Amino acid sequence: MGWLIFWIVLFLALIVILSLRHIKTSDLDQYLVNNRNTRTLPLVFTVLATFVGGGTSIGLMALGYESGFAAVAIGIAYVIGFLIMWKYAGKIRDLGAKNNIYSYPHFLNHIYTAENEKTFSKIFSATVSGVNIFIFFFILAAQFVAMASLLKFTFEIGYTPAAIISAIIIIAYTAIAGLSGVIITDTIQFIAIVIMMILIFIPGIITDTEMFSKLNELPREMLNGTQLGIVFLVGTPIFLSWSVIARMDIWQRILAAKNSTVAKKVSLWSGLGMLPFYIIFPLVGMAVRLVIDYEITPDQTAGVAYIFIERHSDGFLMSFAIVGLLSALMSSGDSFLNIISISAVKDFVGWRKTKPVSKDKAYKMIRIATFVFGITALFMALVFPNIVDLLIVGISTITIFAPVTLFALLAKNPFLYRKIVLISLLFAFVVNLVFFIIGILHPEIFNAKSSFVPSIIIETIILLAGMLFIKKPEHKNT
Repeated sequence: MGWLIFWIVLFLALIVILSLRHIKTSDLDQYLVNNRNTRTLPLVFTVLATFVGGGTSIGLMALGYESGFAAVAIGIAYVIGFLIMWKYAGKIRDLGAKNNIYSYPHFLNHIYTAENEKTFSKIFSATVSGVNIFIFFFILAAQFVAMASLLKFTFEIGYTPAAIISAIIIIAYTAIAGLSGVIITDTIQFIAIVIMMILIFIPGIITDTEMFSKLNELPREMLNGTQLGIVFLVGTPIFLSWSVIARMDIWQRILAAKNSTVAKKVSLWSGLGMLPFYIIFPLVGMAVRLVIDYEITPDQTAGVAYIFIERHSDGFLMSFAIVGLLSALMSSGDSFLNIISISAVKDFVGWRKTKPVSKDKAYKMIRIATFVFGITALFMALVFPNIVDLLIVGISTITIFAPVTLFALLAKNPFLYRKIVLISLLFAFVVNLVFFIIGILHPEIFNAKSSFVPSIIIETIILLAGMLFIKKPEHKNT
C-alpha cells in the first residue's frame, strides 16, 4: 500500500501542476484545438493513449476473456481505418483552419446546413450532435466502469463509491484543462502503458500460456475468432474500419495539427502503432481464462485486468501498474468528455441566435456541459456495468456516420443531398438500436455486438438510392 500511495501522490501532483497551467486560460482555440499548432509526436501519443489506454485496454482484456481472438478484429479494423484517414487527414485539417471548424459534428453542419434553412438546420444539427453524444456516453461510461473496477479491487471499496470517485476526478480535470491539457497528460499516460506492456503484460502472457502452447486448451471458436459469430469477425474489419473517419476524438486531434503534413503523419503512425496493443490486450484476457478456476460474470469482466496485474507484479511495480491504468483511464475519459461537451455547445449551429455566442460564454458553457454529461455517464456506468457491451456499442455505432462523411469529403456539392443524408442517418441509428435490442433480448437470434453491420448496409442503400432521384438546381459549394 505504501508504494501505491507514493504513485498516487506523484500522479496527482503532476495533474495539479498541469491543471494550474490551464485554469486561467480564456483562449477558446487553445481549449478546443490547442491553437491548431500541435506537432506530430504529441498528437500520435494522444491518439494512441485514447485508442489503447483506459477503458479500451481493459475492455479488450475483458473481450479477450469472453471471446478470444475475435477482439483482434477491432484492431485490424482500426489499422485499415487510419490508413483511410491518412488519405483525407490533410484536407480535413486545412478545411478546419480555413472555416474555423472545431469538431467533427461542426464540420457536418458546415457542409450540410445553410443559414436560410433554419428549420432544417435545427433538425440536422440536433440529429448529428445528439447521436454523437449518445455514442460517446457509452464510451465514456465504459471508462468509468473500468476505473471503478480498478479502485474497487485495489482499495476494497464498493463499486458505487468507486464509480463516483472516478467521475469526480475526470470531470474536474476535463473542465479545467481542455484539449491542451489532455494532450500533455495523454503523452505521459501512453508512456506508462508502454512500460506496463514491457514489464508486466508481455512477460505475464508468456508465463501463463507457457510460451503460447496452452492456448490450445481454449475453445476452438476463441482461437479462430468466431466466438462472436462470423458476422462480427468479417463485418468488423469491413465496416468498422470506416468509422475512423467519423470519430469525433480523431477529428479533434487532426484539427489541432500544426499543418496538413503533420495531420497525415499522425494518421499513419497512429494506425501502425496501435495494432500490437490490440493483439496483446486480448491475450491478457485469454491468459486469465486459462489460469483461474472460476467463471467471471459479464458485469465483472472489467476486473480481468486487475487479476492479471496482481498475478504478475507486487509492491513497487504493481502499484505503478494500477496508477498507470488509472491515469490511462482518466486520459481516455477526459478526451471523450471534452469531445461531447464541445459538440453540445459548438455544433448546434441551427440553434444560433441573431447575436453569436461570445468566446468567453462558450467557454463557460462547455465547462457546464462537461459537468452535466459527466454525471449522466456516471449514471449509465452505475446501472449498466458491462464494459464489453458499453465499449462495443459505442465504437460500432460511430460507423453510421462513415458514408455521409466520405460523401462530404468527396462530392462536388454534398449540400445538394442534405435531406437524403439526414434520412439515411436517422434510419441507420434506428436500425442499429433495434438490432442491438434484439440481440440483448434474443441472443440466440442475433448477436448484439454485430448490430452496426445491418445499419451501415441499409444506410448506404438509402443514400445511394436517394441520390438517383435528386435534381440539381440547388447550390452550396464549399
